[in-house]
This record gives sequence, structure tokens and C-alpha cells, in this order.
Amino acid sequence: MALPTSVEPLRLRDHLSSPRGLGALARAPYTGAAGGAACGDLIRVSVRASGDRVTQAGFEARGCGAVRAAGSAVVGLVEGEHVLHAARLTPADVAGELGGLAPTAMHAAELAADALHRALGMAARDGSVEVAAASGRTVVAMSGGVDSAAAAQIALDGGEEVIAVTLELWSDPATDGEKSCCSPQAVTGARALAHRMGLPHFTLDLRERFRADVVEDFLDGYAGGGTPNPCVRCNGLVRFDAMLDLTRRLGSGRLATGHYARVFDDGEGPLVRTAADPAKDQSYVLARLDGNELSRLRFPLGEMEKPRVRELAGAAGLPVARKPESQDLCFLAGSGSRAFMQRHGDERVHGAERGGDIVDRRGNVLGTHGGHHRFTVGQRRGIGVAAAEPLFVLAKDAERNRVVVGPRSELATSRVVMAPGVLHRAGERADSVRLRYHAPAVPCSLDGDPEVGVQRQISARLRREIAAAAPGQTACLMDGELVVGWGTLQTSGDGVNGV
Repeated sequence: MALPTSVEPLRLRDHLSSPRGLGALARAPYTGAAGGAACGDLIRVSVRASGDRVTQAGFEARGCGAVRAAGSAVVGLVEGEHVLHAARLTPADVAGELGGLAPTAMHAAELAADALHRALGMAARDGSVEVAAASGRTVVAMSGGVDSAAAAQIALDGGEEVIAVTLELWSDPATDGEKSCCSPQAVTGARALAHRMGLPHFTLDLRERFRADVVEDFLDGYAGGGTPNPCVRCNGLVRFDAMLDLTRRLGSGRLATGHYARVFDDGEGPLVRTAADPAKDQSYVLARLDGNELSRLRFPLGEMEKPRVRELAGAAGLPVARKPESQDLCFLAGSGSRAFMQRHGDERVHGAERGGDIVDRRGNVLGTHGGHHRFTVGQRRGIGVAAAEPLFVLAKDAERNRVVVGPRSELATSRVVMAPGVLHRAGERADSVRLRYHAPAVPCSLDGDPEVGVQRQISARLRREIAAAAPGQTACLMDGELVVGWGTLQTSGDGVNGV
């Protein structure tokens, strides 16, 4: 955002004595807040938007005078402006409007800018923003990591107009927000990176939806004896729907992300295709995406390997070029699933923590456990039962609070059942199935050659025996490199998981 060519020496005093928008829109639905009890300063910025304009802005502030002045500056900078102009506003712009701020007062500009961007995101999410379409415009999902930054840089290098969007999905003081792609810390980091690249940035706060559609399912799954896959569910139900809707509202026909995957049109429409680099392939977590969504998606890293991506980011001077990758589920962020469930679970999970029996296939009691949700099918370590041969978890019986174990031979299966399931192509196309993220596909055929669409149940016969996979995981149906369907795994084998 361009700053005024001349700054009045008394600008800060002017904003303090005659604050713009103080108390305006106090009960407006699009209000972003930043700060709080920890720092003693709190600011709320509200906006009204219509079409492509911020038609009105206001603020409320509590704390030091610099916060009040920063709120006034934000109102003056964005009121009446194009939303894409407002989405470029940085703390430095706010400080510049005030004639400069001492380092000890810069937090005021940061809080005011953060509150504004939260308000803009709400307006964009709920439909008050509608920007005219432009053929050369691309929206890029930015998490603050190197992959999404490289995707944005590739679009810029291609001469496209780029708008950045970041999702805020979870906030938990007990986790490490720096390790999450969707925490408040990640949002501010991604926004700062986007602004450094000269991009307007929008934040979509989807925390309520994420809790309802992903976290609750995660807790239900573990309490019921399953091992859920929240990443696949999030991509299919929360993340892409919201970003594609925003993409349309911002006048763009395409959304680019930093996923390692490709899109391929097989003559019947687009399908997810595995990435050129098998070690980074993320097609499994994109299995739920349908043709309508894929027609508007771009995965510019699909043909690249990670070292090349880092090289590209480094050459562009992006500070995240060497940023480490996050390995956790985004809402765990270093805390571990057990600690997470203890904090956020209710009677469902706490009931699952009751001690119970560890038994063999015949029901003989071999030991005890401290909660069936702490085990997963196929697990060997940590069972706590001495035996003549290694024991593996065969099944979890949540109703009777039992964990069933046995030798590896009893884990073998040549059949999997998914319920429900979805086929993007006719069942006869499926020639293999992936049962875990990054696991190799297992050759298979589907019983009954089911048709395209939602299926109550899909049964697959494997062409070789494998160790049974955990119920609750996603089964990804493949036709060579193409994802042609998916389902939620219910059982593996003849009774193995249904003891």
C-alpha cells in the first residue's frame, strides 16, 4: 500500500484529539478484535463492505493512546477504498499514517492492522464483498510455509494478479502455534509474508466450522474405537469449499495451493493425479475433491521436487525458503493426540479412558489397558503384554472396552470394506487402493462393479494379503495414478476388526 507523500508532524496528535470512526459501527457484524488482557490493549475494528468497496469503518479501543490513534489511522486509510487496497494494509502503513511510531508503540499498529484484517475476512466470508471478475487473477492459499509461498511466486512470475488467503481453523494456548498451519500465529505470519510479496491478503476464520465438522468427528472416532483421518475430512468438507467460494467473490476463476499433486482430465472431467515426486505426494488427502472443485484448482508444485521448490523460494528472496516442515496434525501442533483429547474431549473420550481388558481372539484376558483410544489397529509397541511372540492390535471393541491382540499372522487380510464410499468413476476403473497416507497402493478389484456416486458400502478384494488397516482411516481408490474414489474404512478382512 502506498503511503502519503508527505506526513504532517502532528498527525499522531491529530488522530488522538479527533479520532476517525471512534464508536462507529460498534455492533456491526463484521468486527475484528486484537489484543486483550495479556497486554492491556484491546482494539475492535468494524467494517461495512458493499461490492468491491469498504463503505464504512469504525473502531473501539482500550489501553494506551497509541492504540486509539492506530484505530483512527486504520479507519482513515481504508474507508471508501477498494477492498483489495484495504487488504494490503500493513502495520508499517498504520505507523506511517501516524507520522511514525517508536518501537515500543509499534504493537499498537500491529493490533489495529490485525483487527482490520479479521473484519475484512468476515465480510468476505459472509458475502458482503464481490469483486468484478478478472481473467488474469489467481487466489493462492498461503499457510506461511515455503510450499504455498512458492505457489504464489510461480503465479507472480507468470504475470498473474495474485491474492492470498489464509485459513484460521484452530486456536489452543496449550499447543505450539508456530508448528500449526492454521493457528493465529500462522495467520499473522502468512499475512506478513503475503504483504512482503506485495499481495492483498484475506483471513477466513473457520474455527467454528472446523470444530463442528473435523474436531468433533476426530473425538467421536477415537471414542468409538476408530482411528479417524481429519486431514482428508478437512479438505473435503471445510477448507476447499470456503476458499473456492472466496475465490469466486474476489473475481477469480482459479485457486492455487502448495499441495504436491496434479490434476488430470481423463476425458470425463478432472481427477486428482499423484505428484511427480512420490515422496511428497499428497493426492491421498485430496481424495474427496470432486470434478467441479478440481476444475478451479491449480497445484503448481505437482511436477516439482522439494529441493527445487526451496531453490525457487530462495531465488525470490522469500524468508521461508528454509523453513522446516510441520509433521503434526494442524490442531495438535506438538501436543500429541492423547493430551489433546484430555483437554478437548467430553464424556465420550473420558469414558474411553476407563481401564479395560486386553484379550486374544478367543476372549482370553492377557492384560489390562488404560483406554482403548490409546491403541490403533496394527500397533505393536506399547501394548504392555508379555508373550512368546510379538503381539499386534487386531481390533478395538469400544462397546465392551476391550483391545484385541494377536500374532502378526492374525492381522493379515485380503479384503477391505468402506462405508460410506464415493466413486468419481465407475467401480471397474479402480485397480488398487491406498489405505494409509504415503502407503503404496495395493492391487484390488471392487465387488459388484459399483457405479459413479455415493455408495452405502464398497467392498474391495485385495490381490495380495496385507496387514489390516485401522477402521476410520480413508481408503483411496486408484486407477493407476488417478484417484477415482474414496471411502471410510470400516473393516479389514473377515472379522479381523469386528471381534
